[in-house]
Amino acid sequence: MRVIFTQDVRGRGKRGEVKEVADGYAQNFLIKNGKAKKATAAALRALNAQKAAEQREKDEEYANAEMIKNFLEKDDTVVELHSKAGTDSRLFGSIPSKQITTALAQQYNLEIDKRKLVLPEPIKVLGYTNVPVKLFPGVEAKIRVHVTEK
Repeated sequence: MRVIFTQDVRGRGKRGEVKEVADGYAQNFLIKNGKAKKATAAALRALNAQKAAEQREKDEEYANAEMIKNFLEKDDTVVELHSKAGTDSRLFGSIPSKQITTALAQQYNLEIDKRKLVLPEPIKVLGYTNVPVKLFPGVEAKIRVHVTEK
């Protein structure tokens, strides 16, 4: 019997796959427990429509990430932050990723999740720093952060 998996089943198939399995296994386990459904023509059309919708959504997210990348990497896009510093230009405290994303939202109306910033440790010196951002798998940008003294 051909079935469409609605959930991942270890050793049998992943969600969205169409496979041939034994009739008893399909009826008594997969379909009964909601892990698969019978592969009828209507179910296959619905599956193809769902896959197409997921692909469109993924393409839209990719295009949005590319647009944000182009905006962030412009020469005039610089996130300005102010902090107290000592005479050797070392900050009293540090600037974490949350503060960078908050300043980005205030200055440019651009919301980015702080977990997307690749900042191994907070910024602790005055001046310019390039902070990498992973916007989407395969799409990375750099935010220029300028830290000045208060």
